[in-house]
Amino acid sequence: MGQVVATAEHLVRAPADRVRSALADYTGVRRRVLPEQFSDYRVEAGGQGAGTRVAWRFAATARRVRDQLVAVTQPDADTLVETDTRSSMVTTWTVHPADAGLTTVRVRTTWNGAGGVGGFFERTFAPRGLRRVYEDLLGRLDRELATA
Repeated sequence: MGQVVATAEHLVRAPADRVRSALADYTGVRRRVLPEQFSDYRVEAGGQGAGTRVAWRFAATARRVRDQLVAVTQPDADTLVETDTRSSMVTTWTVHPADAGLTTVRVRTTWNGAGGVGGFFERTFAPRGLRRVYEDLLGRLDRELATA
């Protein structure tokens, strides 16, 4: 069993403070920018940044569906950490100001993968699939903030 890591990065056409606020807005923006792999979305506590608890069903593939209950922490102003309370999955969102009015958003998800042959395939293919989901989500975030 080894750790599996998936990452994505996108340049968002909005200032860092707006991007930080949007990523931390689990009752509004986050709900609107989630791609179709996320369903049954509900905020169970909080809704803005640290202290939020949010649940969703994530379908990585038709056969790999997980019900997640995520606890949100915010170790610093530029970072949100989403910890799935039902698995080893942890997703970290970081926001960094870039050129005038632009912001780089990075997302990194880690989890303890399976062992053996199944683990090999998970480590090989799951990060690519999750990267595509995050690229879609970040593109949606970019469009949401660029038009607002």
